[in-house]
Amino acid sequence: MTQTEKLELFSRLHAAPEPLVLVNIWDAGSARVVAKAGAAALATGSASVGGALGFGDGEAVPLDLVLDHAARIVSAVDLPVSLDFEAGYAATEAGVAENIRHVIRSGAVGVNLEDGYPAGDGEGIRRVEDAAGRIRAARAAADGALPGFWINARTDICLRAKPEDHGAHIAEVIVRGQAYAEAGASSFFVPGLRDLSLIREVCAASRLPVNVMAGPEAAGFRALAEAGVHRISYGPFPWRTAMAALTSFATRAAQAD
Repeated sequence: MTQTEKLELFSRLHAAPEPLVLVNIWDAGSARVVAKAGAAALATGSASVGGALGFGDGEAVPLDLVLDHAARIVSAVDLPVSLDFEAGYAATEAGVAENIRHVIRSGAVGVNLEDGYPAGDGEGIRRVEDAAGRIRAARAAADGALPGFWINARTDICLRAKPEDHGAHIAEVIVRGQAYAEAGASSFFVPGLRDLSLIREVCAASRLPVNVMAGPEAAGFRALAEAGVHRISYGPFPWRTAMAALTSFATRAAQAD
């Protein structure tokens, strides 16, 4: 498929009756494994990619390496690939726009773009107006290079709050979803949110397909589908599972007689 054909497929998958399931991958090898298992599309996870490359999360991987790595993944499979692009690897809207053009040149058909500052800088979450402005800049740049390029706008509100406090933040989550839709986002990602009633509330209020993160404590596929979720991703959990298996294997090998 051409990049445009992959993007068209990726867009259709978000509008399908059943949620799009994305098992997040971290390199060309894991991409091929997940593709062979029957995946319809692929998405990287920033923590997983960082770990595979020997870095931490939070834009710790140099941008040139992120883009080269994305191109290697794209070239390894004939599926749409979305890149976890964290906060855009830039302090300014103009920088985000330029970096989105680089991502498109890598062959990816979409990105996650989060509203938090990179982890570790102590800045927390951007004001909604600032985050929306960055999405708007990304959309303008993307549509000049690959119209319809998929921007999965992520809010970190629930990820950075305790689960028992999510209800108190849900109004702000909804406001951000509406603002990001107006700015040109393609879907709305609310990682950390697990309460089905709150997920249902966000989905009902969102103009965009809603993405949630599955994990050990998340609801099952059918419950999330019935709540209105259109995209289910797994974040760092596939990487953690693989590394746990490798640790167990290596430990047994080290202790072998």
